Amino acid sequence: MIMSGILGWTVALILHPPEEREMSERMVPAGWKGNFWGPEATKARHEGRMSPIVATQHMARWDRWGRQVLREGDILFRLGDARVGRGIFPMSRFLANASDSKFSHTGIVTIEQEGPVVYDTTRTGVARQPFCVWILDNVGSIGVKRLKPEYRKSIPKVVAYVRRVFEQQLPFDYELLPDDDALYCVEMTEKAFRSAGLELSKPIRLGDMDRASEFPVCMFGLQFASRYALKQPLTFDSLVFFPGNERNGIWAAKQLMTIVPPTWAPGHPDLSVGVPSTKIARDDGSPRPKATNPSAREGRSSTGRPGATAATPAT
Repeated sequence: MIMSGILGWTVALILHPPEEREMSERMVPAGWKGNFWGPEATKARHEGRMSPIVATQHMARWDRWGRQVLREGDILFRLGDARVGRGIFPMSRFLANASDSKFSHTGIVTIEQEGPVVYDTTRTGVARQPFCVWILDNVGSIGVKRLKPEYRKSIPKVVAYVRRVFEQQLPFDYELLPDDDALYCVEMTEKAFRSAGLELSKPIRLGDMDRASEFPVCMFGLQFASRYALKQPLTFDSLVFFPGNERNGIWAAKQLMTIVPPTWAPGHPDLSVGVPSTKIARDDGSPRPKATNPSAREGRSSTGRPGATAATPAT
């Protein structure tokens, strides 16, 4: 009975795999070619040659929270849901678990004409997304780190770096290589700060992830599959930058202060429990009163799915 159940589950998963695209990818119009969050599309939206991004009520709440909390140069952390193998293997969650982190993904905040936007990388290249779009791809905890006051003179160089690689449209680095020809999200964050003379973290061997030994099948499967999918396969010796935890990775960087600690606040509209209502640090590191939670005032439908609104165009 057990074997037949496993077989049935496997067949069902193969025939009906989970959605491989993250939420922000599902916003891309059918037939679109290129990077929907790249320079050309962004410019077209700003100039009125493309329809603006219309925010749902859920996105509008996140936008208000972002305007209240986020500052230029902040590092955003989230748990993403990037998948491979036709959506079957949850790569983001695996890497977060294996590295003993609440997060799988990082991005850098800038404050621009439409409010807080986030620069990171997607499958189609370096992306610039309004914060209220970026947060939709979070399915677990978020966190925010900020440079301590004595390091903030470096922020303009950090911002200049992310804007430059955005305009260059460097591709996504599936091989996790240390060169600058392609970038993955945490690598871009690390290199942006290094361009300003700040080394936040050192790369870690894949085989040395804090909890790698707890996932032997996934570890060997990842190494095996990469032989067929990548020109330069991944090995346990591959050096990789990680979001990290209190002991290592970017989260542990001594130059950073915690603005929002790991907070369960999934941004997927069907999973959300609202924007975080947590103690947020002031710029000098001291605590301040809780951020307001607009969803508590506005109410939600019985399904928990807020409807669309012609709210602030996100871009």
